[in-house]
Amino acid sequence: MPLVQDPNLIVGFEKSDDAGVYKITDELALIQTVDFFTPIVDDPYIFGQIAAANALSDVYAMGGKPLTAMNVVCFPIKTLDIGVLKAILRGGLDKLIEAETTLVGGHSVENNEIKYGLSITGIIHPEKVLTNMSARIGDYLILTKPLGTGIINTAIKGGMAREETITKVSNTMVTLNKDASIAMQEVGVSACTDITGFGLLGHLSEMIRGNGFGMIVYAGKVPYFPEAKEFADMGMVPGGTYRNKDFFSQWIRFDSTVPHYLQDIFFDPQTSGGLLISVPRGKADSLLTQLRGKNIHEAVIIGEVVAEPKEKIIVT
Repeated sequence: MPLVQDPNLIVGFEKSDDAGVYKITDELALIQTVDFFTPIVDDPYIFGQIAAANALSDVYAMGGKPLTAMNVVCFPIKTLDIGVLKAILRGGLDKLIEAETTLVGGHSVENNEIKYGLSITGIIHPEKVLTNMSARIGDYLILTKPLGTGIINTAIKGGMAREETITKVSNTMVTLNKDASIAMQEVGVSACTDITGFGLLGHLSEMIRGNGFGMIVYAGKVPYFPEAKEFADMGMVPGGTYRNKDFFSQWIRFDSTVPHYLQDIFFDPQTSGGLLISVPRGKADSLLTQLRGKNIHEAVIIGEVVAEPKEKIIVT
């Protein structure tokens, strides 16, 4: 597609960022994003919450404040009880209320498969936009949520996940990235993205491409759900993991000590994953303190931005 030429377009689709950003005035810009998907858990209310948290996350990753939302719905009205749809929408609305975001409408179509998500409009100062392209050599990389939701969601669909595992991973996916976003804005960071469909290594690859630097990821520091290892060893890996491997491996070098199950987890497509924050080294401790003060206790330094090798990620 041809690139859009507009002097007020701060972030467009050519940058593979989390959302688009359009300047309205010298002090105000709009953040716009949309996301929807099929159910990943059986409980429709929880599914609605997850979908809303996932959509809101794009605005938080840009450092913005979500303002309004619109529902996007596909539903088999002739074959499924309307109560299921009501529960999904109630879950989404409750999460929007928690995010102090106003639902202003939406659109629905009849379809033989349930799909739900939202378009979100947020606001930000044009000079405070965080992108995935502005990391700096010497920065530390901080991840705020554990990995493995894609693998575990595959196990859930296969009826293999225990109820306590479903509850644990669902609680993580419904958790907003709002407080993490506030913390990084208070401290001041270089770059941010949220970890979703491309997995940890896919999103890191987007951060290094064309930027003249590389990254080191310390495999032993990356948080993940223990159950994800169990299911990865059983071969319960979603197709998106293999697609991510096929496309992004050209930018990745694994140390021989990194086990295959971790490679699967690092490429695992996440739903409503955490923020991946690139922060100046001198501010890293302050950011971790802020995050833990907001009960984000799993946030940890997982790597750093390095001068060499350029446009490569070394996983060691």
